[in-house]
Amino acid sequence: MLRKWFKDEEGQGMVEYGLIIGLIAVVVIVALVALGPKIRDMFDQVNDELDKAASTPAATNAAT
Repeated sequence: MLRKWFKDEEGQGMVEYGLIIGLIAVVVIVALVALGPKIRDMFDQVNDELDKAASTPAATNAAT
């Protein structure tokens, strides 16, 4: 009976999946922390360019 209890591997797969998901979450968080400022700067630059293009007289005349 004790031998059967030690060989029981139910739930082991779920624990492994949980560890893998946890590791993936940690990697994603580290990547976002590391790349966050660069991504924000890129979107700020695109936003500035769009604002600049929208405020030019040629763009306002073409929109009307």
